[in-house]
Amino acid sequence: MTVNKHDEQQGQSGDGAHVSTGTNGETPGVPDAAIPELVIISGMSGAGRSTAAKCLEDLGWFVVDNLPPALIPTMVELGARSQGNVARIAVVVDVRGRRFFDNLRESLADLDSKGVTRRIVFLESSDEALVRRFESVRRPHPLQGDGRIVDGIAAERELLRELRGDADLVIDTSSLNVHELRAKMDAQFAGDEEPELRATVMSFGFKYGLPVDADLVVDMRFLPNPHWVPELRPFTGLNEEVAAYVFNQPGAKEFLDGYTELLQMVAAGYRREGKRYVTIAVGCTGGKHRSVAMSEKLAARLAAEGVETVVVHRDMGRE
Repeated sequence: MTVNKHDEQQGQSGDGAHVSTGTNGETPGVPDAAIPELVIISGMSGAGRSTAAKCLEDLGWFVVDNLPPALIPTMVELGARSQGNVARIAVVVDVRGRRFFDNLRESLADLDSKGVTRRIVFLESSDEALVRRFESVRRPHPLQGDGRIVDGIAAERELLRELRGDADLVIDTSSLNVHELRAKMDAQFAGDEEPELRATVMSFGFKYGLPVDADLVVDMRFLPNPHWVPELRPFTGLNEEVAAYVFNQPGAKEFLDGYTELLQMVAAGYRREGKRYVTIAVGCTGGKHRSVAMSEKLAARLAAEGVETVVVHRDMGRE
């Protein structure tokens, strides 16, 4: 399998706030640098913490799942030392014990004393919605023990009551689907920038099976196969002569133009629906000539449109 990157993702610029405290103009325990913006995601189990975290990750945040609260200040310090490459950090906190909660309170107080800008996002949901979600996946609530799901929900709600009161943003997901929750997170954290879309363009051979993770699949077998041209057979679609042969065939350039235009419309819809990643599978018989050449050209077109694009040649070299 061959992987090429058509557009390297740029590191985040140092948009975290510059802070300084103390008599020497430095923040105690944190370098005199751009301190990352911090968001702590918590809330009820089953209310959508993972979805909220994934949304921030797609928006370019550095996300850490289930980091012990005592390590949050250390994480912020490491981010400050990254020279602006880690400008926004999101930490998912799963509070399941009193001592765990006490550690979180101590960490928040430590961050406040150092002038770190932080926000708490709390995911809430009704008991009825949470019961329905746990029953649908046939999993017990993490705090129910030998009791019922509602017992675990009640215990967690009591444990999180104080944290909920301190939250900067509470989102009730009782009646929200995944797309609606992502839209709410986008509205809060995306700013004025349009969310990025990242694309993987994958060439493959139909004789080896369809890619199971493909969102879109197109078939290049309507073009003549370079396999039947003896002087081209040993090469792949990465070869200039093979690519020239493919794109000199009737319909090849027209397909590239038309499909690029179609993908622009699809990409706009994906952004509206909160989808940040798309895999476009381009197939031919063996995944060696036509699909490889078309994937390279298509990826270049997407990169020119500002879409971060990776090319994967799944089956090239298998013959």
